[in-house]
Amino acid sequence: MIEPVLRVLERVDLQRLEALERQQAKPWSRDQLAAALEDEAACVLGAAIEGELIGHAVVARLPFEAELQAMLVTPGMRRHGLGGRLLQEVIEQGRRWGSERLLLEVRAGNAVAIGLYRKAGFGEDGRRRGYYPPHPGATDATREDAILMSRPL
Repeated sequence: MIEPVLRVLERVDLQRLEALERQQAKPWSRDQLAAALEDEAACVLGAAIEGELIGHAVVARLPFEAELQAMLVTPGMRRHGLGGRLLQEVIEQGRRWGSERLLLEVRAGNAVAIGLYRKAGFGEDGRRRGYYPPHPGATDATREDAILMSRPL
C-alpha cells in the first residue's frame, strides 16, 4: 500500500474535503468546512494518496487547550493506522500551539474510536447523557451519550 501524505489543508482543498465529508451520515456543510479552513484558530489536517483525500482531522485552538472537533477516515482506509497517524498529528499541533490539554467528545457506541483515543492516552472526563441523536436509518430511536475525553499535552 502507498503511504498517505499528511498535510495542513487550505481553501483550495475545499471541494475535495467536502467530497470526503459526504461519505458520512451527518457531514459538515460546505460553509462549516470553509469556515474551519479559514479560521486562524483552527487547523484542518488531511491525508491523501496520489491526490485523493482519504482522511481529515479538524482541531481548534482554545485559550489553554486544543479541541479535536472532527476526524474522519474513508471507510476503505479504516483499520490501517491512518486514524492513529492523524490523531498523533493533532496532538503535535496542540503542542505547537502550547496547549495544556487536548479535548474531544465521541459517541458512546463508537468503540473503535474510543479504543484509538485510549491507546493515545486519553481518559474519560465525563458524559453528556442523550447528547447525540440516533444515527439516520437506525431502528432504535434512543439518543446516544457523548463521552468527554482529554489528555495532557
